[in-house]
Amino acid sequence: MEALATFQATLEITLPVFAMVFIGLGLKRARWIDSAFVTTASQLVFKATLPTLIFLSIIRADLEATLNPRMLGVFALATLGSFLLAWGWAWLRVPLTDRGSYIQGAFRGNCGIVGLALAAGMYGDYGLSAGGLLLGVVILTYNAFSVIALATHQEGVTTDWRQMLMQIVRNPLILAVVLAMPVALSGLGLPDWVITSGEYFASLTLPLALICVGATLSLEAIRRSGGLAAGASMMKMVTIPVLATTTAWLAGFEGRELGVMFLFFASPTAAAAFVMAKAMGGNAVLTANIIALTTLIASVTITLGVFGLQMAGLI
Repeated sequence: MEALATFQATLEITLPVFAMVFIGLGLKRARWIDSAFVTTASQLVFKATLPTLIFLSIIRADLEATLNPRMLGVFALATLGSFLLAWGWAWLRVPLTDRGSYIQGAFRGNCGIVGLALAAGMYGDYGLSAGGLLLGVVILTYNAFSVIALATHQEGVTTDWRQMLMQIVRNPLILAVVLAMPVALSGLGLPDWVITSGEYFASLTLPLALICVGATLSLEAIRRSGGLAAGASMMKMVTIPVLATTTAWLAGFEGRELGVMFLFFASPTAAAAFVMAKAMGGNAVLTANIIALTTLIASVTITLGVFGLQMAGLI
């Protein structure tokens, strides 16, 4: 009975998130929303509503309980380990022209949308604030490692590191964290009407973003997925979350910190991977297949992962 109650509680956390994803898929198939809507809505989320959500979650957080440099460091090292694991496996098993896209698809998670939504559902304000701080590490490491993987395995492609650095510095999510930290540390309060207006605006973020994720899913791409896409997807959704979460646990993390880290490690491949693969001459079709496949199976793997960690008393 205890196991059943725990499993039902797990479903109450994960199902609302993935229900919104499949609602987005249904709306796109019903032609109630189109690609233009998805593009505009995604830009609105990335540039405005998500930064607002992160800013508010950090300034309202108890930073003494939330800001953990050791947690950020372990997450960064685990991300590096995941990247190197994907690289090593691809070097042994994947054709040269597909390696960059395979590596990126196998380690780069959709932490800013799916991971953050799950963290918020599971841990409330703590999940949002801790997740917002982790996103700073995510943006830096994922972008840098993805460029390295794609540039290394494509002939005739040169990497403009200065431009990439400027893109990271100007990233709205990074700016939200940077602006929120001094406000939170100073203890200065914003007027109530500003907070309330910001909450209204920020509340658009997760449902709108998840609908866009669902609308970009392609069942045809999933049907076309070959062995490479399936292999990268299994590494992203099973191998890396298990190894990275075990590493974090061995490093002494448990409870809600370990829970947030697991949700970030276990997030499906980020849609931004497709944009980067296409821009840098990678295998965009393989990347799209990995994104679709990992998003589809995430509802199962993440639910089972949370359930297992709860039953083991680790989160």
